Amino acid sequence: MRRGRGTGPLLTLTRRGWRRLASAPRGVSGARANYKDREALGRSRGGLTSKIHLLADSRCRPLARLTSAGQRHDSLAFLPLMDRLKIARRGRGRSRTRPGRALGDKAYSSTAIRAHLRRRGIKATIPEPGDQARNRLRRGSKGGRPPAFDPAAYKQRNTVERAFGKLRQHRAVATRYDKRDYVWRGTVDVASIRIWLRDPVP
Repeated sequence: MRRGRGTGPLLTLTRRGWRRLASAPRGVSGARANYKDREALGRSRGGLTSKIHLLADSRCRPLARLTSAGQRHDSLAFLPLMDRLKIARRGRGRSRTRPGRALGDKAYSSTAIRAHLRRRGIKATIPEPGDQARNRLRRGSKGGRPPAFDPAAYKQRNTVERAFGKLRQHRAVATRYDKRDYVWRGTVDVASIRIWLRDPVP
């Protein structure tokens, strides 16, 4: 097995000659397949794309953010985001790391996410996708009870969409011009700071 110069493609020797690997094997770093992911660049229908994963409060202010390649699923960033969450208290005391309720769309309806929220005592307001509901009903009594869902509380889920709208008002966030991921993350942080400066009341 050999690798091209710099960040070139990773090649492996087969019976038919050298073949290009679609992804780097475990323990090998610097391959081109992982290079774009490391810079939060990925290929989707629109070409090279990036994605911002965001936690926001009820006043549409960013609390925690992560960046990833555009083709990565939203649910993969949920647990890392929750680990980064810190909510300042009014007065003295350490920052809170556990919100009272978590609102999310159907992309976050997974057993692992619901179990994590249940274990930490966080109320989950996440709708159940139709395929999961059908699978649960098909299993009968073994499928368990449907997850709790509060339609009235779910109406507030648009706060994160409005938070994204505030971030998109900054052109460098809406359209990524930065090559390096750490530079783009800094751009998102600066935009978040401006949002907090306009509404600093806790």
